[in-house]
Amino acid sequence: MNEQEKVDKTRRNLVVATSVVGGAASVGAVVPFVASMWPSERARAAGAPVEVDVARIPPGELAVIEWRGKPVWVLRRTKEMLESLKAVEPRLSDPQSKSSEQPKYAQNEYRSASPELLVLVGVCTHLGCSPQEKPADAKAEMGADWLGGFYCPCHGSKFDFAGRVFKGSPAPLNLVVPPYTVVSETKVVVGEDEKTKGA
Repeated sequence: MNEQEKVDKTRRNLVVATSVVGGAASVGAVVPFVASMWPSERARAAGAPVEVDVARIPPGELAVIEWRGKPVWVLRRTKEMLESLKAVEPRLSDPQSKSSEQPKYAQNEYRSASPELLVLVGVCTHLGCSPQEKPADAKAEMGADWLGGFYCPCHGSKFDFAGRVFKGSPAPLNLVVPPYTVVSETKVVVGEDEKTKGA
């Protein structure tokens, strides 16, 4: 190998090494930049909004997401579920939700911005346990007059398909409706109240 070939090989190695180091530096600079666009752990813990693809939830099904460290339920109610709300009113502690927590747009018979979609914090208002969904056909377990809803197995609190508590339950209040925005027929953003969005 002559002197010229040695120089060329050294130069080639130097160019390759410089390119590798430069490429690594570029990636090192880009990754923090891209990561900075994602919500931080602190932002998520503080309640960064969470998008829910409602199109992926079949009618009658319940999706569970996490927001502020709590389970949040998104239920696509069926016609039968909606009809049960009126039927159970006489058996509820707070049927008009006057003593319970929900945004202004959910202060109605459905406790929601639109009848079909129910958004609730899935935490019992008694001692913070997580209730379970019990369909209308769970009469053997829940009683002959059960039309469906939620049941907290810890202490026996019962809620209807609007999260309203039944009389005689240890839970003092209806389940909490968190702030949320119905962006479209297929998307809901939990933790972003339509009234304060962009404020």
